[in-house]
Amino acid sequence: MANSTVLAGGVLTGNELNFSAGPGALPRTVLEQVQQAIVEVPGQGLSVLGLSHRTPWFRDVVDEAAENIRRLLDLPSDFHVLFLQGGSSLQFGMIPQALLQTPQDRADYLVTGYWSARSIEDVSRFGRLNVLWNGASQGYRMLPPAASLQPDPRAAYFHYVSNETVEGLQFSEIPGRDDVPRICDMSSDFLSAPIDARRFSLIYAHAQKNLGPAGVTVVLLRDDLLARCRRDVPTMLDFHRHVEARSIYNTPPVFAIYVLLLITRWLRDEVGGLAEMAAIHQQKSQRLASVFDNRPEFWRLHAAPTARSLMNLAMRLPTPELESQFLRDAQAAGFSGLEGHRSVGGVRLSLYNGVTLAAVDCLADFLREFEARWDTAP
Repeated sequence: MANSTVLAGGVLTGNELNFSAGPGALPRTVLEQVQQAIVEVPGQGLSVLGLSHRTPWFRDVVDEAAENIRRLLDLPSDFHVLFLQGGSSLQFGMIPQALLQTPQDRADYLVTGYWSARSIEDVSRFGRLNVLWNGASQGYRMLPPAASLQPDPRAAYFHYVSNETVEGLQFSEIPGRDDVPRICDMSSDFLSAPIDARRFSLIYAHAQKNLGPAGVTVVLLRDDLLARCRRDVPTMLDFHRHVEARSIYNTPPVFAIYVLLLITRWLRDEVGGLAEMAAIHQQKSQRLASVFDNRPEFWRLHAAPTARSLMNLAMRLPTPELESQFLRDAQAAGFSGLEGHRSVGGVRLSLYNGVTLAAVDCLADFLREFEARWDTAP
């Protein structure tokens, strides 16, 4: 595979041409700081891989990362910012275990794609699962309008996934009721745009999309929901324990949290905040839409236009052979991570925060060139 691709105005490296759905691309300046930290963290005299989680330095890392997230999201003071492990998959079970107090308690869920379908697997172990809407019969190509849903006002909580990475679907509005605890898996679009955090009781996001390498999961937990969380659960699954320990109850993933800290600094200082990040994502989307919408018979996007994600674009080409040719040509040109998820196949482009406008322009040029060579339709 080529190590770099020439673009007008400079050269993009393989790291910058990473369109993988996870681990996602990281900003060049963050990678440079990580490279230095692996040898020696500035002022510490040791590699980040050898620094103890019990040092004052790491306590400061956790506290600053939490404070940066608070400022980026304008997070109210009644939220706790936790750094846990286990990814979204652990939260799928940890949340119903904490909040369904009896087998009769009920939770509302939306099933809008691969990951939200995974999120419901453990719910019935602890209470009653109510699937308000399921897009499986439609192939997960669209999302329900928020006004069409009828959430249960007596539900213990309402849960949804804001962005489905496999199918390329993203909510543009917030579903659910404001008088029922709203819980959201934002793993693939967290910190990509401003959100009204006050309308949520719990938000969680694992790191390997927009926040750094796998190993850490951010949980934003509001006080009033914490008060409802059970304590008669295994210690590592007790939200109260993690709040009391300020995210260092057991040995945490020091390296992953340190990279997350660098990402929050980059968003704060170099990007300029989440409104600026959202504007960049809109530009990425527009530049690729100019390719896809011109030849929808060739680039067969999975998601309906009204549900199309700014983070992930899943598609099929006219034939499986052409998809294989596309992936071979893309690899030879220096691009990586364009394979579709194993459950749906095809091609997928992921445009997380670390993917630059220059990289998107480079990809758009490649897409046009490939289409010109292989589109035989009249």
